[in-house]
Amino acid sequence: MIEALRSAPLVAAAAAALPDEEAWIVGGAVRDAALGEEVRDLDLAVPGDPGAAARALAGPLGGHAFELSPEFSTWRVVSTAGGWQVDLTPLRDGSIDADLAARDFTIGAVAVPLGGGEVRDPFDGLGDLERRVLRAVGERSFAEEPLRLLRAPRLAAGLGLDLDPGTAELARDAAGRAGEPAGERQLGELRQLLGGPDPLRGLRLMDELGVTAVVLPEVAGLHGVGQGPNHHLDVHGHTLAVLEHTLEIEADLERFAGDRAAEVAALLAEPLADEMSRGTALRFGALFHDIAKPQTRQEHDGFVGFRGHDAAGAEMIGELFSGRLHASRRLTRHLQALALHHLRLGFMIPERPLPRRRVHEYLRATEPVSVDVTLLTVADRLSARGAGPLASPEMVSAHLELAREMIAAGLDWRRDGPPAPFLRGDEIAAALDLEPGPELGEAVAELEAAQYAGEVTDRDSALALLARSRL
Repeated sequence: MIEALRSAPLVAAAAAALPDEEAWIVGGAVRDAALGEEVRDLDLAVPGDPGAAARALAGPLGGHAFELSPEFSTWRVVSTAGGWQVDLTPLRDGSIDADLAARDFTIGAVAVPLGGGEVRDPFDGLGDLERRVLRAVGERSFAEEPLRLLRAPRLAAGLGLDLDPGTAELARDAAGRAGEPAGERQLGELRQLLGGPDPLRGLRLMDELGVTAVVLPEVAGLHGVGQGPNHHLDVHGHTLAVLEHTLEIEADLERFAGDRAAEVAALLAEPLADEMSRGTALRFGALFHDIAKPQTRQEHDGFVGFRGHDAAGAEMIGELFSGRLHASRRLTRHLQALALHHLRLGFMIPERPLPRRRVHEYLRATEPVSVDVTLLTVADRLSARGAGPLASPEMVSAHLELAREMIAAGLDWRRDGPPAPFLRGDEIAAALDLEPGPELGEAVAELEAAQYAGEVTDRDSALALLARSRL
């Protein structure tokens, strides 16, 4: 393990750049090396000033150094070309033994001297890795840092580890403090959990530890909320099923996007906001798309409905993400749009084959999440397996076919945009004798829809359409 770690290019370069620094490699790099995985990021604990060490690294490694967290005296060096980063923190209490004793889990409380020497593993973290167990370093681990209540399910799910029973008991006892860390730190853990290899297990562990009810009470509140005949699960079970089918879609895009699968894969890989890709944001969308169903549930003569849960859900997402979780405006609006529009495509199935104007209406209404929300509707439809008519194989097949068509249209719209207008706004105003305002806006929109539908093909036919609209 030591040889594999020290032979990693990033480790070798860091050792050469800091020949006189008694730094220790800690955390994820040691764990990854022990698991036989490639070491791309590095955590260093240094006895001196982490800022000075970061600046000393930046030049030789071709990176950029900056202070990541003044609160925790953490510095980061990132590659200017991307692909790696090094985080540097001061040794806690001035010694590696004290530093390791203050860490969260035994698998992260292992240290290797950057300049050479023996592995320091006072809590048998390497043994726990072999046993595939996640165990807290000490009984006060969660009390000292409540963010670890989210980190435990995230690491256990992401690394495929069993949660040590004693550690699980400590977490349950401290679960009430899970909401204490700053919202952006909570969001960071949730991002890694949902974006990780097994988000479903991570969410179930959060539930088992009592953490969901504190950090995401909106999700915990979905338990036991019954639905109508189109659904075979309560709202919470359905939500997890939608996430499960979202993962299925990611893994088999050719089935759901046809010959546009490569383009969809590229779209989902795009960075969105808050260190999150569009693919990870789609997983968040799956988790939160029905978040308002408990508040909007109505039952009348045996019929269960959730009228308005799309719009109410978008409002709740705004309050949660821009409020408690301190997310960016871009991420918040993206997730709101997924919730707001997740029902739209399903209502259009009886109209198949869709007129071009209806395709245009859908794209205009849902941009810039047209492709994303269409994928979400597929996962949503696949998760409704009740006895109602909307869950019939014929309806599911029709939905998937329409979704493939709309995905293609959405990708074309992203690439080409709306059709270049045959008439400018001022020309439309002159032709219709209109002043700037809502009526002119409606005329511009009408002409765009007509062009997209192929109803007008040049300037003259556009003028003729406008003239007819005034009759």
